[in-house]
Amino acid sequence: MTIYDHSFKAQDGSEVSMADYKGKVLLIVNTATGCGFTPQYDELQDIYEACNEKGLEILDFPCNQFGEQAPGDDEEIHSFCTGRFGITFPQFSKIEVNGENALPLFKYLVENSKFEGFGMSPAGLAMNAVAKKMDKDYKNNSAIKWNFTKFLISRDGKILARFEPTVPMKKVAEAVEAAL
Repeated sequence: MTIYDHSFKAQDGSEVSMADYKGKVLLIVNTATGCGFTPQYDELQDIYEACNEKGLEILDFPCNQFGEQAPGDDEEIHSFCTGRFGITFPQFSKIEVNGENALPLFKYLVENSKFEGFGMSPAGLAMNAVAKKMDKDYKNNSAIKWNFTKFLISRDGKILARFEPTVPMKKVAEAVEAAL
């Protein structure tokens, strides 16, 4: 199975195939509207504007699994993101990223990537404490730990990198540029 064998729902309920994105560099992100990392939407939009014409697509999947920080329905979430952050990249129907009801695409991403920590920044240290409360063994499994985890996918569908929400967006942008 490859990344292109997966599909998911658009906000309007229609089915979208990952195969539609063959040949593109992808940044796949689980997001939330009420999270401390929500301002990353600004930087994601900047990356999208700078790199979309070069072949980048950002795929935004709202998720309410972490602190119930994406409580609205698809329309409310989309309205918030376009109105507050001006996002123009594709945003899909709200999903789960971990557990029994996780979207198979995210199961694939989790099974084929590794959690490499939150780092030692103040935000990273805070996230370590949050993750440890949720899962004492969080350091040793690849489950998604929080909102705004990002997966960088090459033009040929390989996972190039996984970025936890605490990774500086400048590093994410540099990796995207290198992949293009």
